[in-house]
Amino acid sequence: MLPGLELEHEKAPVVTNRQIAEVLSSIASMLENQNSNPYRIQAYRNAARGILDLNEPAADILARGEELAVPGLGQRLRTRIKELVETGTLTFYNDLFMQSLPPEVRRLMAVEHVGPRTAIRLHEELNIDTPEKLWWAAHNHRIRNLPGFGPRSELRLKEAAARIRKSSTTTTSLDGAA
Repeated sequence: MLPGLELEHEKAPVVTNRQIAEVLSSIASMLENQNSNPYRIQAYRNAARGILDLNEPAADILARGEELAVPGLGQRLRTRIKELVETGTLTFYNDLFMQSLPPEVRRLMAVEHVGPRTAIRLHEELNIDTPEKLWWAAHNHRIRNLPGFGPRSELRLKEAAARIRKSSTTTTSLDGAA
């Protein structure tokens, strides 16, 4: 689920028009960074503006089974907006976001308790790009000195990195035995 979306008594998440527009604008920016089709990028930007121009929440319109009155909104975008409104997440956005991250950051995200922000910080500030380097940095108490981290979070990261290291060692030895 995207940050800031609240669940209302086990109903669908409450997604505001502003949140929808922010997601669509982010998609446009990520597509632009990938040198995608300029018309596709513009379609996402136009959709974001169109959602903001609606006189009522898109979620209410869709809940009534009505179409969003946004000029130029194609079927693919309608489907994606509906997914976002109904689930609070958008698979396409998540996939694009993951593709936009450097491989070393994605490798760190394989470690439990390491999300994108943490992985980026660890990579940029301590040049950590593998679970092994994460374990080493935690073992040598380098992480606790970063703002926002402390001994407990460092220990949690060390233990999680150790589990990854152990499972990759087990996998390697099993592969070698075959």
